[in-house]
Amino acid sequence: MIITEPRWKSLIVETTTPIFTPEQCQMIIEAGHKQPREDGQVGGGKGGTVDTQTRLSHISWIPFNVLPEMYKTLEKVMKQTNGNHFGFEGMQITEPAQFTEYSNGGFYDWHIDSDVECSKEPPVRKISMTLLLSKDDEFEGGGLELMSEGKFARPKQGHAIFFASFIRHRVVPVTRGTRRSLVMWFGGTPFK
Repeated sequence: MIITEPRWKSLIVETTTPIFTPEQCQMIIEAGHKQPREDGQVGGGKGGTVDTQTRLSHISWIPFNVLPEMYKTLEKVMKQTNGNHFGFEGMQITEPAQFTEYSNGGFYDWHIDSDVECSKEPPVRKISMTLLLSKDDEFEGGGLELMSEGKFARPKQGHAIFFASFIRHRVVPVTRGTRRSLVMWFGGTPFK
C-alpha cells in the first residue's frame, strides 16, 4: 500500500513510499525513449505551441498498451489518494502518460493544467501527478514549485506528487544533469 501525506490543505499530496522501484523507473525511462520525441509544448496538450521562453523540455507519450501494469498501478494509487484527500467525482485515467526530460537549462514556467472556469466538458482534468524517474544524484535544480516561490517539492526516485490541476506550478531550471519524470492527468466530471 502506498501511503500519502497531505501538504498545503490536501490539495497537494506526496507519497511517503515509492510507487515504483528503481528498476521499474528505468523500464519507464526506456519505454519513453522508444516513443517519438518532441519538444514540450505550451497550452492545449498536443494542440499547443513550442515556446522556449516558457518551457524547455522534451517529451514523449507512452501508449496505454505499452506499460499496462504501470497504468493499473497509477490508477489504483490515484483512486486511493483521491478518496483520502481530494474527494473529486468520477476520477479515471483519461490521457496517456507523458515522459518528460529536462536537460541542463530545461524548465517549465508558472502554469496550471486545468482552468476550473473553462473546464465544462468531461472529462475535466482534476488531478495532476508528477513522478520522479531519475535518481537523486542524476541532476541538480529542477525542483517542482507549487502555488508560490519557495514551496518546493522534490520527491525521491519512484515517489510522486499529486495535486489539484488548477494549482499554479512550475519546474525551475535544471542546473546539472537531466531530470526525468512521468506526468499524468486524471479526469472526471466537471466541477459543480
